[in-house]
Amino acid sequence: MKKVLFLVILLGFTVDTWAQFRRNRERSGTAAENNLNYANPAEYTIAGIEVTGLNVLDKNAMVSLTGLKVGDKIKIPGDAITTAIRSLWKHGLVGDVTIKVDRIEGDNVYLNIVLAERPRLTSFYFTGISKSQESGLKEDLTLIRGKIVNDAMVRNTELAVKKYFVKKGFLNTEVKITQDADTLRDGIIMKIAVNPKSKVKINHIAFTGNEHIDDAKLKKKMKGTHERPRFALHRTLLKEIANIKPKEFMDSSYKVSWKEAKEFLNDNVKLNIFSSSKFIQTDYEDDKKAVVAYFNTKGYRDAEIVTDTVYAHDGRTIDIDLHVYEGPKYYFRNIIWTGNYIYTDKQLGAVLGISKGDVYNKELIDKKLQFNPKGMDISGLYMDDGYLFFRINPVEVAVEGDSIDVEMRIFEGEQATINEVTIAGNERTSDHVIRRELSTIPGQKFRRSDIIRTQQKLGQLGYFAPDKIGQNLVPNPANGTVDVQWTVEEQSNDQVELSGGWGGYYGFVGTLGLTFNNFSLRNIPHFEHWRPLPVGDGQRLSLRAQANGRSFQSYSFSFTEPWLGGRKPHSLSVSFNSSFQRYPYGITTSDNDSRLQVHSVTVGLGRLLEWPDNYFTLTNSVSYLRYILQNWNSGLGYTDGVSNSFTFNTTLARNSIDNPMYPAQGSSISLSVTLTPPFSLWRDINYATVDAAEKYKWIEYHKWMFDAKYYLPLDNKKKLVLEAKAHFGFIGKYTTKAGIGPFERFYLGGDGLAGGFNSFLLGQEVIGLRGYQNNSITPPYYDQSLNSGQGVLAGGIVYDKLGLELRYPVTTGNAATIYGFVFTEAGNNWNNYDDFNPFNLYKSAGFGARIFMPAFGLIGLNWGYGFDPVPLNGRGPVSGSQFHFTIGQQLR
Repeated sequence: MKKVLFLVILLGFTVDTWAQFRRNRERSGTAAENNLNYANPAEYTIAGIEVTGLNVLDKNAMVSLTGLKVGDKIKIPGDAITTAIRSLWKHGLVGDVTIKVDRIEGDNVYLNIVLAERPRLTSFYFTGISKSQESGLKEDLTLIRGKIVNDAMVRNTELAVKKYFVKKGFLNTEVKITQDADTLRDGIIMKIAVNPKSKVKINHIAFTGNEHIDDAKLKKKMKGTHERPRFALHRTLLKEIANIKPKEFMDSSYKVSWKEAKEFLNDNVKLNIFSSSKFIQTDYEDDKKAVVAYFNTKGYRDAEIVTDTVYAHDGRTIDIDLHVYEGPKYYFRNIIWTGNYIYTDKQLGAVLGISKGDVYNKELIDKKLQFNPKGMDISGLYMDDGYLFFRINPVEVAVEGDSIDVEMRIFEGEQATINEVTIAGNERTSDHVIRRELSTIPGQKFRRSDIIRTQQKLGQLGYFAPDKIGQNLVPNPANGTVDVQWTVEEQSNDQVELSGGWGGYYGFVGTLGLTFNNFSLRNIPHFEHWRPLPVGDGQRLSLRAQANGRSFQSYSFSFTEPWLGGRKPHSLSVSFNSSFQRYPYGITTSDNDSRLQVHSVTVGLGRLLEWPDNYFTLTNSVSYLRYILQNWNSGLGYTDGVSNSFTFNTTLARNSIDNPMYPAQGSSISLSVTLTPPFSLWRDINYATVDAAEKYKWIEYHKWMFDAKYYLPLDNKKKLVLEAKAHFGFIGKYTTKAGIGPFERFYLGGDGLAGGFNSFLLGQEVIGLRGYQNNSITPPYYDQSLNSGQGVLAGGIVYDKLGLELRYPVTTGNAATIYGFVFTEAGNNWNNYDDFNPFNLYKSAGFGARIFMPAFGLIGLNWGYGFDPVPLNGRGPVSGSQFHFTIGQQLR
């Protein structure tokens, strides 16, 4: 019992002693502070620094931010303590700061930094905006969970949200940010309430100071800033107003004056009346520069926008006033060339194309000196001759009145030789496949045209994303060389076709097709190159099968080696096809069934030509086809027999398009001639009386095909593209006694794919013409006085087709290429040359979309309207509305 009582007394004494120690320490600290003489500061040495009040922040880091450290001599009171507090405040990490003197021992002082940490952001959310707006906005904000919440952060967030919506045209956006305590995670939940209000539109744009260029032309140069139409006039009324006379207009029921209407037409209709009138700040800034640039192109080199004012017209619209200074109009006087030794003044002047007295245009000078998309320029002239280090600087050396002298100061340098060529980014494709397409070869003279040509050739391969093909030139003036670094980004262009469809007479027809466009025979034993088949050598392997049980079967195989031997661009192609068709479909036991078998083999050799330029290719091929008919009534003129076709084809083509999936510029032209031997010259038969099966045992004809396409970009970004195309075909005979047989004739109309399996099996040339039914423009079907049963052969022997297509892409990425288009086209088909009239055409127009996905190829959806009547066996006066669905890249 005594021991327990002793322990209780000892514990009570210890607690009392500790409490007394704490009170004495606090009194000593207070006493220390009370003993400080603020009128006469004393110098102390910092002996210790304590930090209290921290939860997350690091103690040593906070001490470091103060600039104070143990051993420093400071005056108390003094500037060191004040500076330390300001330093902590400046970083915004804490909400409250106090630096106390804990105690003083002689010349030593012990400091206690008392901090109150700012709260941290645990989450944030938006109200008042859509999910898509919220997603786009989060990318512009710098809000990070765990970040300290302070006034600057809140203010910056508010400004960032407003800036985001101002870019979108919401100039009156209101943002309110509130902070709620997050008791679970000890932080702040930020609520960002956004009220974008309505987009601000432009009521009126007014120019002042422009004396020689009217407002309408200046507004037209403002691509992203458009005022809304000032009169709500219907489109048809605009056409009426454009031609109506003043007196007639005054007597009409229109509620605006004739003068106002005409003014409206001048100011608005010549612009795009359907353009958005929303105000976007970034577009507005760009458009002001475009206005000044337009003045410069008209000779007003001193033009500037002196002031511009954007002010509210009402709650939802604004007005814009721009005061411009035109200045005098200038003209070129003398063009002086200095530093040129390779080319004469006359040669350079011819390329420049600027004469004395022409309106001064700085933009034109830059274009003709550096890069002229429509022709030759001075830089191209030199760089195509190896002068990579060439420089030219146009300097205005004299301005007298309205005339300007320009001195072209040239540094020609020496010709550069290509030293090293490297390739990066090709993970699937072998280096040698790329190198054989390069026009930039080590040891050769540098030429800018070779760079451009190589980029086109790599894009045409289809293995790489055309817009991601880049080159980096690393010149070395010290030794006159340049290194060329090519970068590519792989894209898959293999195709898998797995489909089924209802084929009319044939019922369900299934199709399985595989096309590998970057195949490699030599990598077959190397499984590391299988993706999923061996790839990398640029060879093309295609396998395809179609079947409907025993009614219809077709199997094809083709292989192409684009560089036979690997040294020169000589291609080898081999293809086989075997097809079988039976009627009645599904009945397989009778010997009287209608049957058609076609077997074919083709071998071709092609090569790249260097003349007239290296865009040309020449391809030669030989083919053998064997047709076996048994009780087959198909408009061939006979039902039983065997026909043999041995043909030689030569095709001369030029292809300069920049992208095979979405061509934006360039052209594609080909002339193809197919010849059979003239068997009728030595066959000892009477073609007038002989049986048709014997007559067509050996098929003879000569066939000429011409196809041309041209692509013209209509905007600087090469998105809006106009395609113009023309196609012609002719089939001829060697002798009058043999005539033109039933094979290889033209079938025109529809989607260009249909025509039944007969068209495919018999080698008929199927040409699409949207807006008309399949094969509807095919003699003798559209001539009601004739039919195949009267002995008239089906199909035309001469056709022509013309067309225009305006395209705009939705996406041109690696995953898919999608674009929409509107089109107009016309064509016709004749079964004799006497009736041939290339201007008597069946016309149509419409719109549609095409989708290209590497795994499935090109898919087309078209709606067309045929304007002309095509009876098609007596049905229908006018073709009218037609929908078409296509698969595959159609040539014609």
